[in-house]
Order: sequence, then structure tokens, then C-alpha cells
Amino acid sequence: MTVFGMLRVTPVTEEDVTEEIAAAIDALEEYDVSYETNPMSTVVEADDVDELLAAVGAAHRAVPGDRVSTLLQIDDYRTDELEACEKVSAVESALGREATSERE
Repeated sequence: MTVFGMLRVTPVTEEDVTEEIAAAIDALEEYDVSYETNPMSTVVEADDVDELLAAVGAAHRAVPGDRVSTLLQIDDYRTDELEACEKVSAVESALGREATSERE
């Protein structure tokens, strides 16, 4: 099995949230997950949904503040083993190029 989660943990505040987001990402290190952060979210990969949810819970709890908003989308491959890079490679194969570009 492989389970992917798209995670966004954000304190609700008008202040800069960089340190709080870093704390959430750092909390993932205590779990058997891999992750990659992008400008909008963090993609988390685990072998099972329980490990993913435990890691996400820790990330949520790691963010201080009076109000924290967490968004999680789960893609659970219950009968297949798959890595996130394979999903990206499939899209790049269909495109015939890397799935990235830079603005001019």
C-alpha cells in the first residue's frame, strides 16, 4: 500500500507564518514518512494511512497559536505500491517534457 497526503497547516494570523510552518514540517521527521514541500503545501507519502494521519496530527499540533487551519487531501492506494516520483514521471511522460517551467 501507499498513501499520499497533500497537507497545508497554517496558523490563522496576520503575521508572517514561516516559523510556524517550519515547525509543522519539522514534526514530520518523527514519523516513517517522506515529504516534499512546495509553495502551497507539503506532499507526504507513507506506507499506510495510520502513519500518515499520525504524522499529520503531529504537524498540526506543532503549530502554536490560538487558531490553526489544517487542510489534508488523501490519495490511498490500497492494493498498489507506488512512489510520488512515479506519479510525476507518468505526467512528464504524457507531456513529453518535465512538468515545470519558469516565468519570464
